[in-house]
Amino acid sequence: MEGVQLIGVWGSPFSRRVEIALKMKGIKYEFIEENLRNKSELLLKSNPVHKQIPVLLHNSKPIVESLLILEYIDETWNQNPILPQDVYDKALDRFWASFFDHKVVPAMRKTRASRPGKESEKAVEELQTLLMILENEINGKKFFGGNKIGFVDIVGLFLAYWFPLILEAMGKEQVMTIDKFPGLCKWTDNLLNCSVIKENLPDKEKLVTFLRALFLVTTTT
Repeated sequence: MEGVQLIGVWGSPFSRRVEIALKMKGIKYEFIEENLRNKSELLLKSNPVHKQIPVLLHNSKPIVESLLILEYIDETWNQNPILPQDVYDKALDRFWASFFDHKVVPAMRKTRASRPGKESEKAVEELQTLLMILENEINGKKFFGGNKIGFVDIVGLFLAYWFPLILEAMGKEQVMTIDKFPGLCKWTDNLLNCSVIKENLPDKEKLVTFLRALFLVTTTT
């Protein structure tokens, strides 16, 4: 069997997206839990530039950054493709995945960290503008990948599962409501009720407790 290891953190959406891709492919792997407050020599050696998780080790060779890892997994193991085979459709998927990670995720973090009042209102407005772009893109489709889960859906799991729990943990109002974003909310239901996703998500109560402790530390230090 090929040696496949994943250095990650149980509660990280970026680790989980890699695990889901491996599960979809039917690839056996070893999960190595990382302590980000006391980073291991293995992590520092495997990702000396960013020193971040996740890191996929394939036959002891490291691949870093979750989007690149997903593409590597898809190109290495051909079964159950995550990305489309058509070159144009593949480019579109890469665009929307990048949009999630480089536009939506920073806006979600800004919303989470914003102080009550005008700062929070502005952050929510900026995020909802981005979400409306996604709402228009998902319109009429079950998943971003069409009728089955694909690359963009795996990347977007942060929005579907983690972000609502982050807001819950911090006592903030939900941003992605069904009245404003019916398409995204339906996509969320479809995604979270899919067996390969549902079976590989961290426990909700445990994750909320973890997030509350995490953000209590970050807001008081």
